Amino acid sequence: MKRLATICLVLVLAAVLSLPAAASVPGELLIWTDGERAPVLTEVAKSFVGEYGITVRIQELPFGDIRDNLAIVAPTGEGPDIIIGAHDWLGQLVTDGLIEPIDIEDPSLFLSSGLDAFTWGGQYYGIPYAIESIGLFYNKDLVGEDGVKSFEELIEISEGLQAQGIYGLVLPQPDPYHTFPFFSILGGYVFGMDDQGVLDPLDVGLANEGGVAGFEFFQELMDAGIIARATPYDTMMSLFKEGQAATMMTGPWAFGDVRAAGVNYGFTQIPSYKGQYGKPFLGAQGFMVSSFSENKMLANIFLNEFVATTETMLAIYEGDPRPTAFLPAAEIINEDPDMRGVMEAASTAVPMPAIPAMNSVWTAWSDAIELVINQQSTPKAAIENAVELIVQTIKDSM
Repeated sequence: MKRLATICLVLVLAAVLSLPAAASVPGELLIWTDGERAPVLTEVAKSFVGEYGITVRIQELPFGDIRDNLAIVAPTGEGPDIIIGAHDWLGQLVTDGLIEPIDIEDPSLFLSSGLDAFTWGGQYYGIPYAIESIGLFYNKDLVGEDGVKSFEELIEISEGLQAQGIYGLVLPQPDPYHTFPFFSILGGYVFGMDDQGVLDPLDVGLANEGGVAGFEFFQELMDAGIIARATPYDTMMSLFKEGQAATMMTGPWAFGDVRAAGVNYGFTQIPSYKGQYGKPFLGAQGFMVSSFSENKMLANIFLNEFVATTETMLAIYEGDPRPTAFLPAAEIINEDPDMRGVMEAASTAVPMPAIPAMNSVWTAWSDAIELVINQQSTPKAAIENAVELIVQTIKDSM
């Protein structure tokens, strides 16, 4: 019974707890969700039942199983009306015909980068509820209360700190995810968009003019001793916590460690360079509608009128404190300076490319960064060779 309660929780409203529902049924809603969101959606469903008299069933699955199970059961006529999931599932789910475009009644209520994460071919395929991206932690005792707004400012501050053996910036290396803002800050990108607004896996922009220039800037900062070389995550954290680095580039998952260390810190967006902000990757989670749903109109009503509300989004946040993509809720959450900083960081972020070809990028890209860190290649040669390998690997997989 305990396993049934934790793995297969299904609430039939207005009825009682029962066995997991197997399929979308006309006139009822079946929602697949993980354990973090299930209690909130149970309460939201009660309100929906009260207003529309429509049965809502909540089925709990491990987050990582939702996508794979949908792919297996939905084409057979089984499965849910609504799922929660990550934006980087989008490419597979859309191209496999598993999810339906959503008519979002008021897109202005959402962080634009959060909506972008669930956009494919110019259409919305999800209502985002949470976002995250890396940003800049800064030690207020070393750089001041207001932090660092530009890399030019960081360079100037670092000149006075280097004599004390303090780095200006640390970040995990070699790590493409954390290093991407240097490639994007002057115009580099991973995949471009085709004329239909769909990511083009053969348009790899890491070695374009802006990407190379940003990578060269990254090298210049290392050569000047402003950025520490070859810093694994744990080394980076130690340097920042011990006051040996003025700033640190990583994400909100580090808040706990930084607070526990007693650092007088702030968190904000990636600094600008030559007037352009570094664009980190954005991760987003949201609600999607199955293409095989028997209740697509009901699903859209449920999401627009009962999920896309300040009350629901705050409840989701309180159950799992990730920055919200819903702006009315963000205005309240942003009273917390950490959450305000994450929203600032996410405002300039670009969604992690949500296509399978992304799996072909990481290794070659990481190898290029490692060559530059170890002074075994120029940035231009390293990233151009990496892009050639990436494109060939993608072609071979087609």
